[in-house]
Amino acid sequence: MAGPNSGTRPDDARRHNRTALLRRLHVDGPCTRATLASELGLNRSTIKAVVDGLAEAGVVTEAVPAQRSGAGRPSLLVLPEASAAVVLAVDVRVDQVSMAMVGIGGQILGRHSWNLHRTTRLPGEVITHVAESAQLLRDELGVREQSVGVSVPGVVRRADGLVFEAPNLGWREVGLGTRLEAVLGSPTAVGNDGDLGALAEHLRGAAREVADLLYLSADVGVGGGVIVGGVPFRGSSGYLGEIGHMIVKPGGRACFCGEQGCWETEVGEPALCRALGLPEDTPRGVLVAELRGLTRVDLLDEVRDWLVTGLVTAVNLLAPEMVVLGDLFAALPAALVERVRQEVHVRSLVSRAGGGTRIEVSPLGRDGKLVGAAELAFEPVLGTV
Repeated sequence: MAGPNSGTRPDDARRHNRTALLRRLHVDGPCTRATLASELGLNRSTIKAVVDGLAEAGVVTEAVPAQRSGAGRPSLLVLPEASAAVVLAVDVRVDQVSMAMVGIGGQILGRHSWNLHRTTRLPGEVITHVAESAQLLRDELGVREQSVGVSVPGVVRRADGLVFEAPNLGWREVGLGTRLEAVLGSPTAVGNDGDLGALAEHLRGAAREVADLLYLSADVGVGGGVIVGGVPFRGSSGYLGEIGHMIVKPGGRACFCGEQGCWETEVGEPALCRALGLPEDTPRGVLVAELRGLTRVDLLDEVRDWLVTGLVTAVNLLAPEMVVLGDLFAALPAALVERVRQEVHVRSLVSRAGGGTRIEVSPLGRDGKLVGAAELAFEPVLGTV
C-alpha cells in the first residue's frame, strides 16, 4: 500500500512535515525532538532536519527545561519563537471591540479594546477604529501581522467575510472581510463568534481532547459553535452558529432577529438581569459580579429551566461529548451549572444513552472568541512560515 507521501515531490513532503511540526508546537507548546518524532510519526533524522531548518530561519529555538528530572544531560525543548509569525485577532461584540497581536504558540504580544455605543457601533466607525488601533499596535510592538481573523456575533459568509446579518449589532449585508482587508492590507478572514469560540475551546480550552463538542455562549444574545470529529462544522456557506434564535417559547418576547420567543430572549444577558432584579442595561462587570457572588441561586430558576430546555434539544440533535459554557454562562454559580448537568442528563435521550453529556465551564474567560479569531488567522499562516 502506498504511504501518505507516495507520489509527492520531496519539497512537498518537507513542507508538509514542517507545517505539521510547527502546528504541533503552536497548539500544544514546547516539547523535545523525541516527543515530536513520536507524535508526528517521523524518524529522528527527519525531525532533526526540520527543527534545524526552522531554527536557522529563526522560527524556533531550543532550550534546557526550567525544571529538570533525573540525572544526566536533559533533553532540549523545542520552542516556537512567538514573533516569527504574528496575526491580528479582532473580536467584535455588541458592547466592545477587543484586538490583539498574537504570535506563534498563542502568545498575546499586545492588545487594545474600546467600548461600543449606538453611534460607534456603525460598521464604518468600527472598521475605521480597527484600522487605527491596528497601526498603533504595529508601531508599539514593531511587528506586522501576516493575517487577520475577526469574530462577529452574526451570520457570516466565510468565503468573503460578508456579514449577512448581525441582529444585536444592527448590521445587515456588511462586507466586513473585504472592507477590513482593504484598509489593513492583510488577508482577512471573518467568522461567527460561536464558531470561533468552539474552535478556541477545542484547541486551547476545556475541550482540547474532545472530538465532538457544542460551545454555547451568552452575551447580549446567545451563540453557539460545533466541532464534529475534531473539525469545525460550518454548514452551508459558513452560515452556522445561530442557536440562540432557536424558538423555544412561541409568542414569547420579541427578539432582535424579528421573531418571538427565541432561546436568547430567555437566557441571554437581559434575561439574567431581569432575573436578578437589575435593569437590562446594567454594565457587564456589575452583572458578572452579581452572578459570581450570588447566594440565592433560586433567583435564576426560570433561566435555568430555559437553559436546560434548549440544551436538551441541542444535545439530542448533535450528540456532543461535551458542552462548553462560555462568556456570561461561565459566571453562573457552580450549583446552578451542576443542576443543569443533572437535568440535561435526565431529560435528554441521547445523554442518557451515551452515559451522560459532559457540561463544563470555559476556562478562557472573555478572551475565548479573541483566541478563536487568532486561530482562524493562523490557519493559512503556519504553512508559509
